Amino acid sequence: MKFLEGTRVVTEGELECNGITRYQVTKFYREQVMNSGYYDQLRYITEPSFEEFVSSGKLDTSGEHDNTVIPGMQHKYAQTGLLLVTDRCISYCRYCFRKRFVGKQSDEIATDFTQIARYISNHPEMTNVLLSGGDPFVLSTARLDKILDHLLPIPHLDSIRFGTKAIAYQPKRFEDPALPALFQRIHESGKASVVVTHFDHISEISVDAERNIRSLRALGVQFLNQSVLLAKVNDDPEILAATFAKCHQMGVRPYYLFQARPVKGASHFQVSLRRGTQIASGINQRLSGIQKTFKYIMSHYTGKIEILDLAGDDRIYMRYHQNKAPEKVGKIFSRPYLDGACWLDDLPEA
Repeated sequence: MKFLEGTRVVTEGELECNGITRYQVTKFYREQVMNSGYYDQLRYITEPSFEEFVSSGKLDTSGEHDNTVIPGMQHKYAQTGLLLVTDRCISYCRYCFRKRFVGKQSDEIATDFTQIARYISNHPEMTNVLLSGGDPFVLSTARLDKILDHLLPIPHLDSIRFGTKAIAYQPKRFEDPALPALFQRIHESGKASVVVTHFDHISEISVDAERNIRSLRALGVQFLNQSVLLAKVNDDPEILAATFAKCHQMGVRPYYLFQARPVKGASHFQVSLRRGTQIASGINQRLSGIQKTFKYIMSHYTGKIEILDLAGDDRIYMRYHQNKAPEKVGKIFSRPYLDGACWLDDLPEA
């Protein structure tokens, strides 16, 4: 197998026990990054590294198994249902937090959408669903339409979200002539259609991606963007500020900047929380008021934690953006900072 550092003979067992996903990238994306002027940084997103063999961590850092209520459906936060609709992606990110099943045959994928629709119907507090995976746009538009057949009749759902990096990896997927009708169905049912893109670096935003986003926005599709803060790739406030400014210009609202997770085979992408707060501050210093719509987030087992600042008292201040317990949402708390800490679990509770 080819790695950034050279070729290495590996067994399937070695790849499995080290959480190493197979290598796959589209020709479009490979050419995009090769011609970007940032290949030395962007190659880490899709090209395997020897570091993956010594990158410790867990395969389920956010408690996805514990919050699975039906195979392929998670219900961690009251208002949101998460559907894992595929275990495949168009290209595979080396920092993926679902390495445990993405790119493999998995039993974690939703199959019984009648049962899922029944569960959602019995939980009126659930106002939105997120189709994820894998990447839902690996599926045909006809297959996505069949999934919507089960979701659109549910009256208390007010939005359908699609989480995807396909717009970066293969923007041609969004030129499918059947897609406008799919989004029109969502609108005619009285619900919002939301596409959450995944641009980690301004050089991932191709001319084709921008054109397709603008075409779908003209049809009423809303766009958000989430990025992951990645060592050696985008751990630079100048790059991320430019990325978020470009997203804003296209009508894609910067949504989350995620702290990379301590995933087995991918924890080498983490930056320290000290460096992360400095980068988040540097981004905000470079953006206008209306562009500052992102939150710096740690998607922890206990909930989505907004990382606010490392203060002069050498404590990290944080706030629960989401939590399984509604009374904890919005609560500010702090932990003493330890040099090199990258995750809540690295910080003492004192």
